[in-house]
Amino acid sequence: MSTGLILNATLLGLGMHPAAWRYRDGPATAYFDPAFFLEVARTAEDGLLHAVFLADTLAVNEENFERPNLGAMDPVTVMALLAGATRRIGLVGTASTTYNDPYGLARRFQTLDHLSAGRAGWNVVTTFVPATAANFGTAELPEGARRYARAEEFVDVVRALWLSWQQGALVGDKVGGQFARAELAGPIRHQGEFFSVEGPLTLPRSAQAHPVLFQAGASAAGRELAARAVDVVFTVKNTLAAAREFTADLRSRAVRHGRSPGAVKVLPGLVPIIGGTEAEARQRKERLDELAGAAELKKLALRVGVRVEDLALDAPLPVDLIRANRHFKGSDGFRAAAVELAEHEKLTVRELLYRNGGGHLQVIGTPAQVADTIEEWFRGGGIDGFNLMIDVMPDGLKRFVESVVPILQRRGLFQKEYRGTTLRENLGLEPIR
Repeated sequence: MSTGLILNATLLGLGMHPAAWRYRDGPATAYFDPAFFLEVARTAEDGLLHAVFLADTLAVNEENFERPNLGAMDPVTVMALLAGATRRIGLVGTASTTYNDPYGLARRFQTLDHLSAGRAGWNVVTTFVPATAANFGTAELPEGARRYARAEEFVDVVRALWLSWQQGALVGDKVGGQFARAELAGPIRHQGEFFSVEGPLTLPRSAQAHPVLFQAGASAAGRELAARAVDVVFTVKNTLAAAREFTADLRSRAVRHGRSPGAVKVLPGLVPIIGGTEAEARQRKERLDELAGAAELKKLALRVGVRVEDLALDAPLPVDLIRANRHFKGSDGFRAAAVELAEHEKLTVRELLYRNGGGHLQVIGTPAQVADTIEEWFRGGGIDGFNLMIDVMPDGLKRFVESVVPILQRRGLFQKEYRGTTLRENLGLEPIR
Protein backbone atom coordinates (compact mmCIF):
# COMPACT_ATOMS: atom_id res chain seq x y z
CA MET A 1 0.00 0.00 0.00
CA SER A 2 1.25 3.51 -0.76
CA THR A 3 0.53 6.79 0.91
CA GLY A 4 1.49 10.42 0.53
CA LEU A 5 3.95 12.33 2.65
CA ILE A 6 4.21 11.02 6.22
CA LEU A 7 4.82 13.57 8.99
CA ASN A 8 5.24 12.80 12.71
CA ALA A 9 5.78 15.26 15.55
CA THR A 10 8.63 14.22 17.82
CA LEU A 11 8.31 15.26 21.46
CA LEU A 12 11.71 15.98 23.01
CA GLY A 13 11.55 17.71 26.36
CA LEU A 14 10.24 21.22 25.69
CA GLY A 15 11.72 21.30 22.20
CA MET A 16 14.62 20.00 20.16
CA HIS A 17 16.80 23.06 20.64
CA PRO A 18 18.84 23.05 23.88
CA ALA A 19 17.53 26.52 24.74
CA ALA A 20 13.85 25.77 24.10
CA TRP A 21 13.07 25.78 27.82
CA ARG A 22 14.47 29.32 28.18
CA TYR A 23 13.03 30.71 24.95
CA ARG A 24 9.42 29.54 25.33
CA ASP A 25 6.63 31.00 27.40
CA GLY A 26 5.55 29.03 30.45
CA PRO A 27 7.37 27.33 33.33
CA ALA A 28 10.47 25.19 32.92
CA THR A 29 8.52 22.37 34.59
CA ALA A 30 5.99 22.08 31.74
CA TYR A 31 7.70 18.94 30.43
CA PHE A 32 5.91 16.91 33.10
CA ASP A 33 2.60 18.80 32.96
CA PRO A 34 -0.26 16.78 31.39
CA ALA A 35 -1.64 19.98 29.83
CA PHE A 36 1.57 20.40 27.82
CA PHE A 37 1.37 16.93 26.29
CA LEU A 38 -2.33 17.29 25.57
CA GLU A 39 -1.77 20.62 23.78
CA VAL A 40 0.99 19.15 21.63
CA ALA A 41 -1.01 16.06 20.69
CA ARG A 42 -4.15 18.03 19.84
CA THR A 43 -2.16 20.52 17.77
CA ALA A 44 -0.52 17.67 15.83
CA GLU A 45 -3.90 16.02 15.25
CA ASP A 46 -5.44 19.30 14.10
CA GLY A 47 -2.64 19.40 11.53
CA LEU A 48 -3.45 15.82 10.42
CA LEU A 49 0.05 14.64 11.33
CA HIS A 50 0.37 10.87 11.37
CA ALA A 51 1.78 10.39 14.86
CA VAL A 52 3.22 11.91 17.99
CA PHE A 53 6.60 10.33 18.65
CA LEU A 54 7.97 10.27 22.21
CA ALA A 55 11.61 9.68 23.12
CA ASP A 56 12.79 7.73 26.15
CA THR A 57 15.94 8.67 28.06
CA LEU A 58 17.23 6.38 30.80
CA ALA A 59 20.14 8.49 32.08
CA VAL A 60 20.70 12.19 32.74
CA ASN A 61 24.26 12.54 31.46
CA GLU A 62 23.48 13.75 27.92
CA GLU A 63 21.72 16.84 29.23
CA ASN A 64 23.70 17.16 32.49
CA PHE A 65 20.87 19.11 34.14
CA GLU A 66 21.38 21.98 31.69
CA ARG A 67 17.94 21.48 30.12
CA PRO A 68 14.83 19.33 30.58
CA ASN A 69 15.61 15.71 29.84
CA LEU A 70 14.46 14.86 26.31
CA GLY A 71 12.70 11.69 27.41
CA ALA A 72 12.19 12.04 31.15
CA MET A 73 8.61 10.77 31.26
CA ASP A 74 7.73 7.11 30.69
CA PRO A 75 6.47 7.06 27.07
CA VAL A 76 3.72 4.45 27.44
CA THR A 77 2.22 6.24 30.43
CA VAL A 78 2.16 9.55 28.55
CA MET A 79 0.69 7.94 25.45
CA ALA A 80 -2.07 6.36 27.53
CA LEU A 81 -3.00 9.88 28.65
CA LEU A 82 -3.07 11.05 25.04
CA ALA A 83 -5.09 8.05 23.85
CA GLY A 84 -8.18 9.34 25.61
CA ALA A 85 -7.77 12.90 24.33
CA THR A 86 -7.24 12.19 20.62
CA ARG A 87 -9.10 10.20 17.95
CA ARG A 88 -6.93 9.58 14.88
CA ILE A 89 -3.29 10.47 15.48
CA GLY A 90 -0.79 7.69 16.12
CA LEU A 91 0.96 7.35 19.48
CA VAL A 92 4.54 6.09 19.18
CA GLY A 93 6.62 5.44 22.28
CA THR A 94 10.29 4.49 22.59
CA ALA A 95 11.46 1.55 24.71
CA SER A 96 14.82 -0.19 24.94
CA THR A 97 15.41 -3.87 24.20
CA THR A 98 18.56 -3.69 26.34
CA TYR A 99 16.78 -2.65 29.54
CA ASN A 100 13.33 -4.26 29.32
CA ASP A 101 11.89 -7.77 29.19
CA PRO A 102 9.83 -8.95 26.18
CA TYR A 103 6.70 -10.06 28.04
CA GLY A 104 6.31 -6.89 30.09
CA LEU A 105 6.96 -4.63 27.11
CA ALA A 106 4.60 -6.60 24.84
CA ARG A 107 1.84 -6.30 27.44
CA ARG A 108 2.33 -2.55 27.99
CA PHE A 109 2.30 -1.66 24.31
CA GLN A 110 -0.58 -3.99 23.46
CA THR A 111 -2.51 -2.33 26.31
CA LEU A 112 -1.81 1.05 24.71
CA ASP A 113 -2.92 -0.28 21.34
CA HIS A 114 -6.26 -1.38 22.77
CA LEU A 115 -6.77 1.85 24.73
CA SER A 116 -6.13 3.88 21.55
CA ALA A 117 -8.21 1.61 19.26
CA GLY A 118 -5.19 0.59 17.19
CA ARG A 119 -3.06 3.75 17.11
CA ALA A 120 0.04 2.63 19.03
CA GLY A 121 3.60 2.20 17.85
CA TRP A 122 6.77 0.94 19.52
CA ASN A 123 10.08 2.59 18.62
CA VAL A 124 12.68 -0.14 19.11
CA VAL A 125 16.04 1.10 20.46
CA THR A 126 19.03 -0.77 21.81
CA THR A 127 20.33 2.11 24.01
CA PHE A 128 23.65 3.70 23.03
CA VAL A 129 24.31 5.89 26.09
CA PRO A 130 26.98 4.13 28.22
CA ALA A 131 25.90 5.77 31.51
CA THR A 132 22.53 3.99 31.33
CA ALA A 133 24.06 0.66 32.37
CA ALA A 134 24.77 1.82 35.92
CA ASN A 135 21.08 2.62 36.42
CA PHE A 136 20.18 -1.01 35.79
CA GLY A 137 22.84 -2.71 37.89
CA THR A 138 25.15 -3.71 35.05
CA ALA A 139 28.87 -2.99 34.83
CA GLU A 140 28.86 -1.43 31.37
CA LEU A 141 26.80 -1.07 28.23
CA PRO A 142 27.07 -4.23 26.08
CA GLU A 143 28.95 -3.71 22.83
CA GLY A 144 26.90 -3.04 19.71
CA ALA A 145 26.81 -6.53 18.19
CA ARG A 146 25.63 -8.00 21.46
CA ARG A 147 22.93 -5.36 21.90
CA TYR A 148 21.59 -6.01 18.41
CA ALA A 149 21.66 -9.79 18.83
CA ARG A 150 19.47 -9.34 21.91
CA ALA A 151 17.25 -6.87 20.04
CA GLU A 152 16.67 -9.32 17.17
CA GLU A 153 15.45 -12.01 19.55
CA PHE A 154 13.54 -9.49 21.68
CA VAL A 155 11.52 -8.22 18.70
CA ASP A 156 10.72 -11.76 17.56
CA VAL A 157 9.45 -12.70 21.01
CA VAL A 158 7.31 -9.56 21.32
CA ARG A 159 5.74 -10.10 17.91
CA ALA A 160 5.04 -13.74 18.73
CA LEU A 161 3.33 -12.69 21.96
CA TRP A 162 1.26 -10.04 20.17
CA LEU A 163 0.07 -12.68 17.71
CA SER A 164 -0.34 -15.47 20.28
CA TRP A 165 -4.09 -14.87 20.15
CA GLN A 166 -5.06 -15.86 16.63
CA GLN A 167 -7.90 -14.22 14.73
CA GLY A 168 -11.20 -15.46 16.11
CA ALA A 169 -9.74 -16.46 19.47
CA LEU A 170 -11.88 -13.95 21.37
CA VAL A 171 -15.52 -14.99 20.96
CA GLY A 172 -17.46 -13.14 23.65
CA ASP A 173 -20.61 -15.25 23.15
CA LYS A 174 -22.73 -14.42 26.21
CA VAL A 175 -25.68 -16.54 25.09
CA GLY A 176 -23.61 -19.64 24.41
CA GLY A 177 -21.30 -19.01 27.34
CA GLN A 178 -18.06 -19.07 25.33
CA PHE A 179 -15.65 -16.23 26.05
CA ALA A 180 -12.63 -17.39 24.06
CA ARG A 181 -11.38 -20.37 22.09
CA ALA A 182 -8.39 -21.58 24.07
CA GLU A 183 -7.06 -23.60 21.13
CA LEU A 184 -6.56 -20.31 19.24
CA ALA A 185 -4.59 -18.62 22.04
CA GLY A 186 -1.72 -20.95 22.80
CA PRO A 187 1.76 -20.53 24.29
CA ILE A 188 4.68 -19.45 22.14
CA ARG A 189 7.22 -21.60 24.07
CA HIS A 190 10.20 -19.49 23.09
CA GLN A 191 13.64 -20.75 24.12
CA GLY A 192 16.53 -18.63 22.86
CA GLU A 193 19.97 -17.28 23.68
CA PHE A 194 18.63 -14.37 25.73
CA PHE A 195 15.04 -15.20 26.65
CA SER A 196 12.79 -18.04 27.74
CA VAL A 197 9.13 -17.05 27.37
CA GLU A 198 6.11 -19.36 27.57
CA GLY A 199 3.16 -17.13 26.67
CA PRO A 200 0.52 -16.49 25.52
CA LEU A 201 -0.05 -12.81 26.18
CA THR A 202 -2.92 -11.75 28.44
CA LEU A 203 -4.44 -9.64 25.64
CA PRO A 204 -5.91 -10.52 22.23
CA ARG A 205 -5.07 -8.76 18.98
CA SER A 206 -6.01 -5.10 18.70
CA ALA A 207 -7.83 -3.21 15.93
CA GLN A 208 -4.55 -3.21 13.92
CA ALA A 209 -3.47 -6.62 15.32
CA HIS A 210 -0.54 -5.11 17.21
CA PRO A 211 1.46 -1.86 17.45
CA VAL A 212 3.42 -0.59 14.47
CA LEU A 213 7.17 -1.22 14.81
CA PHE A 214 9.51 1.77 14.48
CA GLN A 215 13.32 1.66 14.71
CA ALA A 216 16.20 4.11 14.47
CA GLY A 217 19.40 2.09 14.06
CA ALA A 218 21.83 3.11 11.30
CA SER A 219 24.57 0.50 11.73
CA ALA A 220 24.66 -2.61 9.54
CA ALA A 221 23.03 -4.59 12.34
CA GLY A 222 20.38 -1.91 12.78
CA ARG A 223 19.59 -1.88 9.08
CA GLU A 224 19.26 -5.65 9.03
CA LEU A 225 16.80 -5.59 11.93
CA ALA A 226 14.79 -2.87 10.23
CA ALA A 227 14.76 -4.62 6.86
CA ARG A 228 13.64 -7.92 8.37
CA ALA A 229 11.08 -6.95 10.98
CA VAL A 230 10.29 -3.22 11.23
CA ASP A 231 7.60 -1.06 9.61
CA VAL A 232 9.06 2.46 9.89
CA VAL A 233 12.68 3.62 10.18
CA PHE A 234 13.62 6.93 11.78
CA THR A 235 17.01 7.96 10.40
CA VAL A 236 19.52 10.80 10.76
CA LYS A 237 20.50 12.24 7.37
CA ASN A 238 21.74 15.74 6.59
CA THR A 239 22.15 15.47 2.81
CA LEU A 240 19.86 14.26 0.05
CA ALA A 241 22.59 11.99 -1.32
CA ALA A 242 22.96 10.26 2.04
CA ALA A 243 19.19 9.84 2.31
CA ARG A 244 19.04 8.26 -1.15
CA GLU A 245 21.86 5.85 -0.32
CA PHE A 246 20.28 4.83 2.98
CA THR A 247 16.83 4.27 1.50
CA ALA A 248 18.16 2.25 -1.44
CA ASP A 249 20.26 0.08 0.87
CA LEU A 250 17.41 -0.51 3.31
CA ARG A 251 14.97 -1.44 0.56
CA SER A 252 17.42 -3.85 -1.07
CA ARG A 253 17.89 -5.52 2.32
CA ALA A 254 14.10 -5.76 2.74
CA VAL A 255 13.83 -7.55 -0.60
CA ARG A 256 16.51 -10.02 0.49
CA HIS A 257 14.30 -10.80 3.50
CA GLY A 258 11.35 -11.54 1.24
CA ARG A 259 9.59 -8.22 1.75
CA SER A 260 8.49 -5.65 -0.84
CA PRO A 261 10.77 -2.59 -1.27
CA GLY A 262 8.08 -0.28 0.12
CA ALA A 263 7.33 -2.42 3.16
CA VAL A 264 9.58 -0.20 5.29
CA LYS A 265 8.83 3.52 5.48
CA VAL A 266 11.89 5.79 5.79
CA LEU A 267 11.61 9.02 7.81
CA PRO A 268 14.64 11.28 8.35
CA GLY A 269 14.54 13.84 11.15
CA LEU A 270 13.83 17.45 10.18
CA VAL A 271 14.27 20.55 12.36
CA PRO A 272 12.16 23.41 10.95
CA ILE A 273 12.88 26.87 12.36
CA ILE A 274 10.14 29.05 10.92
CA GLY A 275 9.68 32.79 10.62
CA GLY A 276 7.43 35.10 8.62
CA THR A 277 10.56 36.05 6.68
CA GLU A 278 13.92 34.33 6.39
CA ALA A 279 15.41 37.12 8.50
CA GLU A 280 12.86 36.45 11.27
CA ALA A 281 13.66 32.75 11.18
CA ARG A 282 17.38 33.46 11.47
CA GLN A 283 16.75 35.83 14.37
CA ARG A 284 14.83 33.04 16.12
CA LYS A 285 17.70 30.60 15.52
CA GLU A 286 20.36 33.08 16.66
CA ARG A 287 18.45 33.92 19.84
CA LEU A 288 18.05 30.22 20.63
CA ASP A 289 21.76 29.63 20.04
CA GLU A 290 22.66 32.61 22.24
CA LEU A 291 20.53 31.22 25.09
CA ALA A 292 22.01 27.74 24.67
CA GLY A 293 25.62 28.78 25.24
CA ALA A 294 27.97 25.80 24.84
CA ALA A 295 25.25 23.14 25.12
CA GLU A 296 25.29 22.26 21.41
CA LEU A 297 29.10 22.02 21.38
CA LYS A 298 29.07 19.64 24.35
CA LYS A 299 26.43 17.46 22.72
CA LEU A 300 28.30 17.39 19.40
CA ALA A 301 31.45 16.23 21.18
CA LEU A 302 29.50 13.48 22.93
CA ARG A 303 27.78 12.39 19.72
CA VAL A 304 30.98 12.13 17.65
CA GLY A 305 33.13 10.67 20.41
CA VAL A 306 35.74 13.33 21.13
CA ARG A 307 36.45 15.79 23.94
CA VAL A 308 35.04 19.32 23.82
CA GLU A 309 38.64 20.58 23.78
CA ASP A 310 39.18 18.72 20.51
CA LEU A 311 36.59 20.90 18.73
CA ALA A 312 38.02 24.28 17.73
CA LEU A 313 35.10 26.43 16.60
CA ASP A 314 36.78 27.94 13.53
CA ALA A 315 38.61 24.80 12.43
CA PRO A 316 37.29 21.84 10.46
CA LEU A 317 35.70 18.93 12.32
CA PRO A 318 38.60 16.61 13.38
CA VAL A 319 37.36 13.71 11.24
CA ASP A 320 40.54 11.64 11.54
CA LEU A 321 40.41 11.84 15.33
CA ILE A 322 36.72 10.87 15.31
CA ARG A 323 37.32 7.85 13.08
CA ALA A 324 40.30 6.76 15.15
CA ASN A 325 38.11 6.29 18.25
CA ARG A 326 37.72 2.52 18.24
CA HIS A 327 36.02 2.52 21.64
CA PHE A 328 33.07 4.65 20.49
CA LYS A 329 29.78 3.21 21.81
CA GLY A 330 27.37 5.97 20.81
CA SER A 331 25.01 6.26 17.87
CA ASP A 332 26.61 5.40 14.52
CA GLY A 333 23.84 7.33 12.78
CA PHE A 334 24.38 10.63 14.59
CA ARG A 335 28.16 10.42 14.23
CA ALA A 336 28.03 9.55 10.53
CA ALA A 337 25.51 12.32 9.75
CA ALA A 338 27.64 15.00 11.40
CA VAL A 339 30.82 13.84 9.68
CA GLU A 340 29.12 13.51 6.29
CA LEU A 341 27.67 17.04 6.45
CA ALA A 342 30.95 18.58 7.63
CA GLU A 343 32.95 16.87 4.88
CA HIS A 344 30.38 17.37 2.13
CA GLU A 345 30.09 21.11 2.68
CA LYS A 346 33.58 21.74 4.15
CA LEU A 347 32.18 23.26 7.33
CA THR A 348 34.02 24.50 10.36
CA VAL A 349 32.82 23.30 13.76
CA ARG A 350 31.04 26.65 14.26
CA GLU A 351 29.28 26.33 10.90
CA LEU A 352 28.39 22.71 11.62
CA LEU A 353 26.81 23.67 14.94
CA TYR A 354 24.66 26.24 13.15
CA ARG A 355 23.62 23.80 10.44
CA ASN A 356 23.46 20.47 12.23
CA GLY A 357 20.11 20.78 14.03
CA GLY A 358 21.12 18.54 16.91
CA GLY A 359 22.22 15.97 14.35
CA HIS A 360 19.29 16.30 11.94
CA LEU A 361 18.52 18.13 8.71
CA GLN A 362 17.67 21.72 9.60
CA VAL A 363 15.77 24.33 7.60
CA ILE A 364 15.76 27.96 8.74
CA GLY A 365 13.33 30.06 6.77
CA THR A 366 9.80 30.89 5.74
CA PRO A 367 6.98 28.33 5.58
CA ALA A 368 7.45 28.13 1.81
CA GLN A 369 11.18 27.46 2.19
CA VAL A 370 10.48 24.68 4.69
CA ALA A 371 7.88 23.23 2.31
CA ASP A 372 10.36 23.45 -0.58
CA THR A 373 12.91 21.33 1.28
CA ILE A 374 10.28 18.78 2.27
CA GLU A 375 9.08 18.52 -1.32
CA GLU A 376 12.62 18.24 -2.71
CA TRP A 377 13.51 15.39 -0.38
CA PHE A 378 10.17 13.61 -0.71
CA ARG A 379 10.16 13.71 -4.50
CA GLY A 380 13.87 13.18 -5.02
CA GLY A 381 15.21 11.19 -2.11
CA GLY A 382 13.10 8.09 -2.11
CA ILE A 383 12.04 8.83 1.46
CA ASP A 384 8.47 8.57 2.76
CA GLY A 385 8.34 11.65 4.97
CA PHE A 386 9.89 13.18 8.08
CA ASN A 387 9.94 13.01 11.83
CA LEU A 388 9.60 16.67 12.76
CA MET A 389 12.09 17.67 15.46
CA ILE A 390 10.39 20.88 16.56
CA ASP A 391 12.72 23.58 17.90
CA VAL A 392 10.38 24.91 20.63
CA MET A 393 7.18 23.25 21.81
CA PRO A 394 4.32 23.92 21.34
CA ASP A 395 4.98 27.19 19.48
CA GLY A 396 7.15 25.67 16.73
CA LEU A 397 4.62 22.91 16.10
CA LYS A 398 1.77 25.43 15.85
CA ARG A 399 3.79 27.42 13.32
CA PHE A 400 4.35 24.30 11.25
CA VAL A 401 0.72 23.17 11.39
CA GLU A 402 -0.71 26.60 10.61
CA SER A 403 1.75 27.71 7.92
CA VAL A 404 3.59 24.75 6.35
CA VAL A 405 0.87 22.08 6.30
CA PRO A 406 -1.51 24.20 4.13
CA ILE A 407 1.28 24.74 1.57
CA LEU A 408 2.01 21.01 1.43
CA GLN A 409 -1.70 20.30 1.01
CA ARG A 410 -2.04 22.84 -1.83
CA ARG A 411 0.90 21.15 -3.57
CA GLY A 412 -0.87 17.79 -3.32
CA LEU A 413 1.81 16.35 -1.04
CA PHE A 414 0.00 16.00 2.28
CA GLN A 415 -3.30 14.54 3.36
CA LYS A 416 -6.44 16.59 3.93
CA GLU A 417 -8.02 13.90 6.09
CA TYR A 418 -6.94 10.72 7.81
CA ARG A 419 -7.26 7.71 5.52
CA GLY A 420 -8.23 5.25 8.25
CA THR A 421 -8.76 4.74 11.95
CA THR A 422 -5.58 2.84 12.87
CA LEU A 423 -1.96 3.95 12.68
CA ARG A 424 -1.17 1.07 10.35
CA GLU A 425 -3.87 2.22 7.92
CA ASN A 426 -2.82 5.87 8.11
CA LEU A 427 0.81 5.00 7.35
CA GLY A 428 -0.21 2.96 4.31
CA LEU A 429 1.15 -0.30 5.73
CA GLU A 430 -0.11 -3.72 4.76
CA PRO A 431 -2.60 -5.20 7.24
CA ILE A 432 -1.51 -8.08 9.47
CA ARG A 433 -3.32 -11.30 8.62
